[in-house]
Amino acid sequence: MPRLVRLYIRQVLIGFGLSAAFVAMLLTANVANLWHLVQNSADGPLAVFMLFMFNGIVFSGVQFGIAIMRLQGDDTTGSGPKDPVAVEHAVVPVRADTPDPRSRRRIIE
Repeated sequence: MPRLVRLYIRQVLIGFGLSAAFVAMLLTANVANLWHLVQNSADGPLAVFMLFMFNGIVFSGVQFGIAIMRLQGDDTTGSGPKDPVAVEHAVVPVRADTPDPRSRRRIIE
């Protein structure tokens, strides 16, 4: 299995683990009276499952993004110059042709 696929699967598992911990903390702390709503509703388990799944998707994406950004690569293998190059700026005169002011009046009128 390619290394990137293994990295992705590992980060998804970590993300869903974080989601499970987050949902458990929400229910334990009874944020917004969530535990009461889950216990006294017929759709409570569905709500907890959806909360777990959607937070798992978000946490997995963030976890994978952080893992990708933390990968270290060799920046010297690019196609650009290896050494900084001094750039000289020069002023280049450019002729600008202005349109006839009478032609603009015809357009406006």
